[in-house]
Amino acid sequence: MAKLRRDRDGEGHYGSRVESFDPETGKWMIGGPHVGMALKVGTLTAGTYSRRDWWMTTPVTEIISEDDKTVKFKTRNSTYTMEK
Repeated sequence: MAKLRRDRDGEGHYGSRVESFDPETGKWMIGGPHVGMALKVGTLTAGTYSRRDWWMTTPVTEIISEDDKTVKFKTRNSTYTMEK
């Protein structure tokens, strides 16, 4: 299960659903993060059917670091850490 956390305030979400979205083409890709694509993390089936069932970032601008357990990346307006 992935855990996504915005570094500045600890906000984020967790879940087994990890997808990337390309705003230019409108296409989705399993996994991520990928530079140029927004990242969505959440549940496969909605738990509460609300916005808080998932978290979506703005497009990723840079992968700062990555290892077997975590990936740290920047978006247009934030820095995130995701536990894989």
